[in-house]
Amino acid sequence: MYNPSTGNWTATGNLNFERTWYTASLLTDGQVLVEGGDNLGIDDLYINELYDLSTGNCTIVYSMNYERTDHMTCVLENGKVLVAGASDTSIELYGPL
Repeated sequence: MYNPSTGNWTATGNLNFERTWYTASLLTDGQVLVEGGDNLGIDDLYINELYDLSTGNCTIVYSMNYERTDHMTCVLENGKVLVAGASDTSIELYGPL
């Protein structure tokens, strides 16, 4: 976590999978959704994790239909997250029903 008032970084939590080329979206409830990425050159990931700022824990929340790296995400006004791009042209939504 970065504290802009002090300029210091503090370690917090661990993802379940090592990742590069992923995205992270701040949700309306204050949690962070970590989407897709590359598992250090082993394979592309379709598994997403939810990071809880209050506990520092990451939980696997759902798998996308397609593996995605170097993709884009957008948090919509309704709280859902739009995930698009990468090796597939499909678009997926994550979020409250």
